[in-house]
Amino acid sequence: MDTTTTVSPLRLLDDRATRLFVALAAFFCANAVLAEFIGVKIFALEDTLGIAPLEWNLFGQTGSLNFTAGTLLWPIVFIMTDTVNEYFGKRGVRMISWLAAGLIVYSFVFAYLAIHLAPASWWVGAAKDQGVPDYQTAYAAIFGQGMWIIVGSLVAFLVGQLIDVQVFHRIRARTGERHAWLRATGSTAVSQLVDSFVVLYIAFVLGPQQWPTSLFLAVGSLNYVYKMLAAIALIPLLYLMRAGIHRYLGATRAAQLRQHASED
Repeated sequence: MDTTTTVSPLRLLDDRATRLFVALAAFFCANAVLAEFIGVKIFALEDTLGIAPLEWNLFGQTGSLNFTAGTLLWPIVFIMTDTVNEYFGKRGVRMISWLAAGLIVYSFVFAYLAIHLAPASWWVGAAKDQGVPDYQTAYAAIFGQGMWIIVGSLVAFLVGQLIDVQVFHRIRARTGERHAWLRATGSTAVSQLVDSFVVLYIAFVLGPQQWPTSLFLAVGSLNYVYKMLAAIALIPLLYLMRAGIHRYLGATRAAQLRQHASED
């Protein structure tokens, strides 16, 4: 006798935990893809804050605090990763990580195709009055990131996410349901130590620019410190999200998800 039961797709979407996962996954992927595309811009932190340049000196290298604009979004990605980890476990994080990586590749493929479409002659010079003499060249420069940078960011992203999920659950196994800030910050500390250096190594050491070791270590260290400070600053947001999720799911359902996630 066949005892298999089927669940209506509409009934499945009525489940609040399912809707929560879909919303978290969508927001995670949107932030990850957007961070890749806006990351082509390098901004000066001191000028942005209106303060005097802080001349750092690390490993024999000096400079001001310049970061990729993608750093605005990566701390949000960390928070989303830890939230999915908390309620949906390792499988949930792996799923959204591979999904985000696939969407990043998909986006770059179509950006590449868009760059190579023949531009309309009138459009090329349409922004001359705004100081952009060749729209096509500007478009290609912004959306056509180098292959080494794309590969480096993708590999670093996936490696960082997979490390994050393992460290998160190791800390959780020791602390139980206490100290959510510790497992979130601890997992970020380890995963981003790897991420910060892997992306630079692939993109700028192995790549055509061939950075010297001192520059690689200096820039990697600065990026890591920035990410950790941002992750610590966002700890209150982590707790706000937890409170909102508990209110949305109800205390009993939230506890069930967290218990299943810890056993994953």
